[in-house]
Amino acid sequence: MFLFCSLSAQRTLTFDTLRLGTAKDLLADDYGNIYLYQNKDFSFTKYDSLGNQKAKLMLTLPFRIQSVQNPLNIPSFSENAQELKFFDQNLNQIQTINFRQKFGFIRMAYVEDLQQAWLLDESTKRLIQYNFRDDRVINTFPFNLNFDNLVDLLVFEKKVYFLYKDHLSIYNFKSDKMAEFVLEDARKLRRENDQVLIITQNKIQKIKPQTLETIFKADNSQIVDKNTASYFVIKGNKLYLYPIEKEVEIK
Repeated sequence: MFLFCSLSAQRTLTFDTLRLGTAKDLLADDYGNIYLYQNKDFSFTKYDSLGNQKAKLMLTLPFRIQSVQNPLNIPSFSENAQELKFFDQNLNQIQTINFRQKFGFIRMAYVEDLQQAWLLDESTKRLIQYNFRDDRVINTFPFNLNFDNLVDLLVFEKKVYFLYKDHLSIYNFKSDKMAEFVLEDARKLRRENDQVLIITQNKIQKIKPQTLETIFKADNSQIVDKNTASYFVIKGNKLYLYPIEKEVEIK
């Protein structure tokens, strides 16, 4: 049995062009809700598919939302504040973890599940596996690399993915480089089941053992993103939705 995905006709979603034009990031959960991050005022706003505002979060320092794949528990990391925060479906804060007293300078954090996170400690050049529920360090791994232009981090199946604007480097826990791919305008990493995706400014690529496969592309777009059912594109201050049609072929 093989699963094939193709794109149906695009649909324009009703959104204020001002909100779209200044958005720094877009995310979409599997319930059809859209989230926009504005870098100018560090705001994160949740909308339904009709563009109606459902919740809004305002912070005093820049922060990065890792994912909204679980909209009941949304992780956010602020490098400036050295804090990991979690928010519920109404963007109410439900937990805060401060790293200042326990670690050096955390450059990036990747939340693996509801118990543990991977922390990149730039001051000690270590990757730390940390159980934040029990306040316990599980493992540490040395990585003597330059993280000045790092934009995202992901750990999966004993592989560490370091994403930069212009390339992706994949290492094992022994700090051996396993693969490297040249990119353009890379924005973030996303894991879907056993697949790791790279999201750049105008394309989404799937990581294969020796190459990258482009699964979606929108030329001249401002932002692209996806959930499990659709691709989303901000282009010309408009938000477009491209549903993924799934067909099953028996062979």
